Amino acid sequence: MTLYETVIDTNVVNSSHTQIVDLVGEGASVLDVGCSVGYLADALNERGCTVSGFEYDAEAAERARPKLDQLVVGDLNELPLAEAFAGRTFDRIVFGDVLEHLIDPAAVLRSAVEILAPEGQIVISVPNVAHGSLRLALLQGRWRYRDTGLLDRTHIRFFTLESLHELLEQAGLSANVVRSTVLDPLRVEVEILDETLPAGVVEWVRHQPRSLDYQYVVSARRAVGDQDGSPRPIVEPALPAEQIRATDVHTERAEADRAEAHRLLTIRDHVIGLEAQAATAAAEIKSLRAEVDHLHEELAKTAEDRQEMRRSLTWRVGSKVVAPLRVARNVARPTR
Repeated sequence: MTLYETVIDTNVVNSSHTQIVDLVGEGASVLDVGCSVGYLADALNERGCTVSGFEYDAEAAERARPKLDQLVVGDLNELPLAEAFAGRTFDRIVFGDVLEHLIDPAAVLRSAVEILAPEGQIVISVPNVAHGSLRLALLQGRWRYRDTGLLDRTHIRFFTLESLHELLEQAGLSANVVRSTVLDPLRVEVEILDETLPAGVVEWVRHQPRSLDYQYVVSARRAVGDQDGSPRPIVEPALPAEQIRATDVHTERAEADRAEAHRLLTIRDHVIGLEAQAATAAAEIKSLRAEVDHLHEELAKTAEDRQEMRRSLTWRVGSKVVAPLRVARNVARPTR
């Protein structure tokens, strides 16, 4: 059994192989680039496809030969597909976990376009180097290659969703369907010492865009005209994120942190409200004090004006005129 040999179960939707089979469809002429022992050919033959293959591993290729219409054994870094399959065209050309192993994947794709039928599609799967597991591993300074998976030791190119689109554009292609297989950052082969990470980091990474995307599976066609500014297709995950994100101690801590943050915000808002009320009351008191001070000033001014009036010449003369009249009235008043 070769390192990448498998059996495809199309009932497992969260699998790049299942997604490839679905995008290829039925009854198509297919070139499986990197066909290995022919496990993809088995699934496609069952759907009425005619499958040819290109494979680097001669031993694996011989096992695949009986399942294939045509087989070429060679190195994609040296032998262009357009030369290996000169005179033929295909409805679908599949690169299932192949491009990340190539020196110049754009050149290989451009060669594939030359043997693609006019309405044909190129179906690609690549691992996502921005998966949450690798983000967490890099936070710990870890980048350890393995035999398979995201850090397969034979990978020489790494892709994010953005760089995958850029690769397609370099090859004169445009994605019309983009899907993803999805896995929780702590449920893959990448080694992470999650207990040493700061509280909340794991759960934060789990909720970042594209952090659950383990692989991208893309169907692309020849680009028509100037594609700049054209909207790219929305990524269709194989399963909803809610089914993928694990619930564990990191989730519990994050929920506790959110509850505490909400409690503190509630207290803060209450304090702000009280401070606003206090400020309003202080402003009212200041206004009342100003009014009282003004009234005191008015009262003092009135008293001063009255005193000034009493001291004036007019007040003194008036008093002398009024006094005799008051005496006369008293004299004229009849005696009882």
